[in-house]
Parts: sequence; structure tokens; C-alpha cells
Amino acid sequence: MRRTMRRVWAATVLPLVLAVTVAGARADGGAPAPAPVPAVARVWPVGVRPPVLRGWEPPASVYGPGHRGVDLGTAAGEPVRAVAAGRVSYAGRVAGRGVVSVELAGTGLRTTYEPVTATVRKGEEVAAGQVVGAVEGTGAHCGAAVCVHWGLLRGEVYLDPLLLVPPWLLNRGPSRLLPVLGVPLPEG
Repeated sequence: MRRTMRRVWAATVLPLVLAVTVAGARADGGAPAPAPVPAVARVWPVGVRPPVLRGWEPPASVYGPGHRGVDLGTAAGEPVRAVAAGRVSYAGRVAGRGVVSVELAGTGLRTTYEPVTATVRKGEEVAAGQVVGAVEGTGAHCGAAVCVHWGLLRGEVYLDPLLLVPPWLLNRGPSRLLPVLGVPLPEG
């Protein structure tokens, strides 16, 4: 009986444990590679395709210098939208600036927007594209320009929020109407 149990364990459980261990290990023997960021965004936080005034600059250490998000150019008072469905985990002020944070459904990720005057409350479910606030025109985060700082976290680790944007949304510009073949265009 013991010999049979050992064979069963060696044939089924041991390969599974080894596969999980090998899949989680890096070739250089370091920590497992972080889970990929799913491209779940369905809209931009502001505008159709806002300019990125300052990009993602990951810090070399936890407290090191860097830019833990991206700054999107916009105008004061513009609506700020949830990029994907989720639950509001924070809506209030931090260091004098309005902040809205949304835990993205089923991802283990949290996205933040600031400076924003919140129109949602903590615990509220939001849909992709739902307005969560309005851009505040105060603050000097982007110098003379008005911007929204868009951040992304997995636990306490900052990630590049542009990874949430699928290619079809990242590369989409404004719509252009093309003439229909055989139909003359109006003059003027």
C-alpha cells in the first residue's frame, strides 16, 4: 500500500510541485517575475488620447527618485473617468490635493487619479468610463500645465499605468470621416 501511494505521489504530485516551482523561478535564480498587467482599460482617464506630459520613470529603490505614474495633459474642470470597472477604495484629499483610487475588478490592481475633485464615494462600484471626478486646476505638479497624475499599484508596488491601455485604445486618434466612393463631396 505504501509503495503504491509513493508511486501515485511521485507520478502526480511531485511533477506538479516541480512545474509550479520552475515556472515561478527566474533563470538567474532571483525572485519570480511579476505578474503581467492586463490591458483592461476601456477609456482614457481624461480626453480621447491625452498627451503624456511626463512618463513612467520607475525608481531604483522603494524610496528612490522617479515618477510613479504618468501625467496626462488636460484642462481644469474636465471629467476624470474610471479606466475600467472596479470599486472606489479612496475618494478624498491627501496633502491638499484631491485623490480618487479605484480597485480594478478581478485584477489585484489599484489605479489612482490626482488632483481630482471626487464625485464618487469610497465603496462605490464604478463602470469603465464612469466619471469619478473633475480635474482640479490647482497645484504645481505639472508646472504651468494642467495635468492628471495617473498611477497604478499592485499591493505597494508602483507599475506603469499605460500597460493597462490595450493597443486599440493606445493608438486610436480622433475619428476622421472619409468620402464614400462615387459620392461627390460638397464644395465650400
